[in-house]
Amino acid sequence: MSNVLVIAEQSRGTLRKATLSALTAAREVARRTGGGVSALVLGSGAGAAAEELAAHGVPVRLADAPVLAHPLAEAHAPVVAEAARAAGASWVVTAATSYGKDLLPRAAVALGAAVATEVLAIAGDGGEILLRRPMWAGNVIAEVELRTAVKAFSVRPTEFAPAARAPGGSVTPMAVAVDAASLGTRFVELQEVKSERPELTDARVVVAGGRGTKGDFGPLSALADDLGAAVGASRAAVDAGWVPNDWQVGQTGKVVAPDLYVAAGISGAIQHVAGMKGAKVIVAINKDADAPIFQIADYGLVADLFQAVPALRERLKAG
Repeated sequence: MSNVLVIAEQSRGTLRKATLSALTAAREVARRTGGGVSALVLGSGAGAAAEELAAHGVPVRLADAPVLAHPLAEAHAPVVAEAARAAGASWVVTAATSYGKDLLPRAAVALGAAVATEVLAIAGDGGEILLRRPMWAGNVIAEVELRTAVKAFSVRPTEFAPAARAPGGSVTPMAVAVDAASLGTRFVELQEVKSERPELTDARVVVAGGRGTKGDFGPLSALADDLGAAVGASRAAVDAGWVPNDWQVGQTGKVVAPDLYVAAGISGAIQHVAGMKGAKVIVAINKDADAPIFQIADYGLVADLFQAVPALRERLKAG
């Protein structure tokens, strides 16, 4: 029997959706090993997020203290390790978000745990759980077995459905013994990009542009506003300085799985595809009929995006 601990992610007391995907993965491990699932919420003023997570039928430990107010891995990792030991957890799971990627390695060191990242699926049973994860920009899918006493992994939220609400959850406060003065890192400031558009990783519709925009994201932004969509970009557009880093979709950016993904002026390099191939419907607009993006697109239009996008907006307005 192997107990599983889910490290939750919250922001200003609101649970992040990616945590519910991590909970689904944790329950899959528990089902295969016969263990139980619990969760840990860290922060300051994070009680509402803990209650929200408990509403999904999981016992939640709440570590609420000023020293945990900011997502500093050095402060959070010892609390994760303490919670894992208290829960008798053989597995520690989190979402492969910026927070999870920063925290999990440090927590794993504290627990002496082997780590697998960006897990896409779980196979095996009992004493041999296999974690499927991408390598070489998704060209290879490896099956990894972790053989340490405690094991840790992060999951791609796009590959696991969010857990549904269920009865039976509870919230239990836990003591926090982290000394802020002893930390080698400190929070300075958060330069937050504020937008009226949806968060890229949570949006139902994403309109993304690449090198073909030549730096002009105006038509795509207008289409995104019409659709209530988030705006994304390829690495080429970000590296060129045309758009901010937090718009980047791909292997080294954000992984998204919206209902609709519109890729305009994006060639479809494997690194970008790794971040958006989970979309339910992919629409590609590109002047190059041989662009790789058309190989994965559900609908493709060989056209100049500066003509096609305004025409598409007109059709949308006409109903």
